[in-house]
Amino acid sequence: MSDIRTVRPEIPDFEKYHSGMAIEEIQARYGLAKVIKLASNENPLGTSPVVQHVLKQNAGMAFRYAQAGTPRLHAAIAEHHGLPVSRIVAGNGSDEIIDLLVRIKARPGQDNIIAFDPCFSMYKLQAKLCGVELRQAPLNPDFSCPWDTLLALADEHTALCFVTTPDNPSGFTPSAAELEALARALPPQCLLVIDEAYMDFARPLGNYSLLPRLDEFENIAILRTFSKMYGLAGLRLGYGILPEWLADYCLRVKLPFSVNIMAEMAGIAALTDTAFIEATLQAVAQGREQLTRGLTALGCTVYPSMANFLLFDLPAKATLDAQGLFQALLERGIIIRPLTSYNLPDSLRVSVGDASENRALLDAMLEILGS
Repeated sequence: MSDIRTVRPEIPDFEKYHSGMAIEEIQARYGLAKVIKLASNENPLGTSPVVQHVLKQNAGMAFRYAQAGTPRLHAAIAEHHGLPVSRIVAGNGSDEIIDLLVRIKARPGQDNIIAFDPCFSMYKLQAKLCGVELRQAPLNPDFSCPWDTLLALADEHTALCFVTTPDNPSGFTPSAAELEALARALPPQCLLVIDEAYMDFARPLGNYSLLPRLDEFENIAILRTFSKMYGLAGLRLGYGILPEWLADYCLRVKLPFSVNIMAEMAGIAALTDTAFIEATLQAVAQGREQLTRGLTALGCTVYPSMANFLLFDLPAKATLDAQGLFQALLERGIIIRPLTSYNLPDSLRVSVGDASENRALLDAMLEILGS
């Protein structure tokens, strides 16, 4: 007998996405007046004053639809990177671009996708939802990339290869030369998707990103976001820099108003505020160094990172495990990120905050762990 509740066979196995814990949630649970959130890799300086001004000045436009295809934003992004506008596709976060690439490029039940393990959860979710096999190669113990192991997973049905750099959750950043070698070694039908959500923090850019040399490659797509460097995580805005033929397909099938008018205005304004960008780079570099020194002094193992976060392991002599530290910090009003969802139960990730937030974390850890 047919049942109205019948769904595709992939659907019942899905679980809800669990994001970092919200400030309001922790305040209510523990009766705290102040909570420091260092869990979601948000900008330590907040949102650009220029963007805030634009949003306030244009709040009355919220009743309007954005122009389909967000051509003004596309033009601003293209000018920012010195690229043809025909290569740009903006979306509701870079998550939307990932979804489009999987649905456009990979044939359900026929093709496969390759990536490292651990990786960004959206690669797994969208592959599963679309009925496409995801093959994963484990990262090395130091989170560096075993390229030969990844390439061994590819065959004539590999549609996409996802690489995140700087990597999340480790912050490891392979060289541009390694990425070039990978691009040239992949099967001819495979698109290399380089997820550069955190690349804005890596310096010098040419050592780590192929974006300045993108014209040399026909098989590379690059993803960027406004959530990290530009402080627009709540507005959901990202984009892909794609081969022209693929950008054309994406614009044909993507939802026409997935980028709302406020996000579009904010994105255009954010690209112009170079003072905020420079201040963010300075704050992240200084904060990353402050946390690295402080965590190392506490006996933690801190992994090198070029992103706005650090991955660390507790000292072997610690009297509590990673989950225990996470809970103890929560009770003191500090949220960091446990990594059980990445299958790294002994590790933790902390976003770089401002100087006072970083200091509060280190002081709380000293109190919890002891001298």
